[in-house]
Amino acid sequence: MRVPDPAVPDDVTFSLLDRDVRGRLRTLSKENAEGVGRHLVMVGRLLDDDAEAAYEHAQAAVRRAGRVDVVREAAGLAAYRTGRYAEALRELRTVRRLNGSSEHLAIMADAERGLGRPERAITLSQEPEAATLDTETQIELAIVVSGARLDLGQPEAAVAVLSSPTVRAASGLVAARVAQARAAALEAAGRQDEAAAELAAFPQDVLDEAAGNTTEHEEVVVYDLTEDEDGEVATEVPVDEADEVDVVDEGDVVDVADVVDEVDVVDEVDVADVADEVDVADVVDEVDVAAVEIDADDVVDGSTEPAGDVVASDASATQEDAR
Repeated sequence: MRVPDPAVPDDVTFSLLDRDVRGRLRTLSKENAEGVGRHLVMVGRLLDDDAEAAYEHAQAAVRRAGRVDVVREAAGLAAYRTGRYAEALRELRTVRRLNGSSEHLAIMADAERGLGRPERAITLSQEPEAATLDTETQIELAIVVSGARLDLGQPEAAVAVLSSPTVRAASGLVAARVAQARAAALEAAGRQDEAAAELAAFPQDVLDEAAGNTTEHEEVVVYDLTEDEDGEVATEVPVDEADEVDVVDEGDVVDVADVVDEVDVVDEVDVADVADEVDVADVVDEVDVAAVEIDADDVVDGSTEPAGDVVASDASATQEDAR
């Protein structure tokens, strides 16, 4: 039975997408690209105020264009924001395979925390790609690792992670997030006075905003204001008929063999991941169905509260690209 797509308001158009995102959708037919693009715009609009609705729009886009990296990226970010951490990991791993980007490493690490696997969060932070991240993402990753150290009962190590020159040089709202994370670590280490001093440097409204405790959000408009070579402001990049590729248009049936052809990398699936509800397409994206290796050490007893440490960075990335 086909799942109905969520409604998209008439004022939401393909031209509202970032130019780079529009370009990624050129592998689709014009009609399908426009439909997918409008759902991606809705993901960007709703992610802060109604993450569940944003997730539904992301899923609608995946059903239409599951082989496009920006579509799987939007699905991963929406899954993360709704607490579907195993699904977020699957989607963001797929994005890494499709485009080689590690920009969401901090979110992936925090999703591991949300699944009760702080050791894996720390391991992700030690990957070589972590050193290539931009400064703000490195700081967000440090915040996640600090939280993972607290999960493991290592408060002094949690403080140390947030004591590097890069982290201490944070400014603006990111600096407030660092202060909150340091305060939590210091308090866990029994250093209450230092914890209070960290927070005293910021007004309460800034701390509330850093923690996501605001009641109102600025409306995010994702107009593309990049000028063309002739100096005119681009408002829409049409999908040329010549660029059309018969990929996964709306209404098409995805053949499992076709999907297998898209997968070049075999990811290990552990017991926690296998237990998550997945569909055939997700499983084929993640593993070679002929060989699933289960490591007994991967089984984690118990559970933790959702991590949610990278809310600020993930929202900003989605709003910027309307993914």
